[in-house]
Amino acid sequence: MTAALLSLTLLLASGQYAPQQAGSEPLEPHLEARVQVLGKELRCAVCQGLSVADSPSSMARAQLDKIRELVTEGKTDQEVRDYFVARYGEWVLLQPKAEGVNLLVWLGPLVLLLGGGFVIYRQVRHSPPAAPSPAA
Repeated sequence: MTAALLSLTLLLASGQYAPQQAGSEPLEPHLEARVQVLGKELRCAVCQGLSVADSPSSMARAQLDKIRELVTEGKTDQEVRDYFVARYGEWVLLQPKAEGVNLLVWLGPLVLLLGGGFVIYRQVRHSPPAAPSPAA
C-alpha cells in the first residue's frame, strides 16, 4: 500500500516538470535550465504577475515552448528576450531595463528614502534646544 501510494505521488509530481504542449520534449539539462531561467524573467501574457515558468496556463506553456525552440536554434538569452519584447512590448519583462522612464521607477524609492533621511536629519540638527523644566 505504501509503495503504491509513493509511486502514485511520484508519478503525479513528475508531470509538473514535463513540457505541456504536445510534441515538445525537454532539452538537455543545461539547456532546459536556461529555458527555465528565461521563463522566470518573462511575464505570462494572460496571468496576473506570474512568470511564464510559474504559470499553469496553456498560453504560458506555449511561450515556454517558444523559448525552448529559440534556445534550440542557438539564440542567446538577450535574443530570446528581444524576441518577446518585439512581440509583447517591454511589459513582458518582469524586471524592465533601468533606462529612460524606467530609471525613475528604479531610482525613485532610493531618492525618496535619502530625501526623507535628509529632512529628518535637518529637523533633529536644527531643532531648538529643549527648555529646561522649572525647578520645584
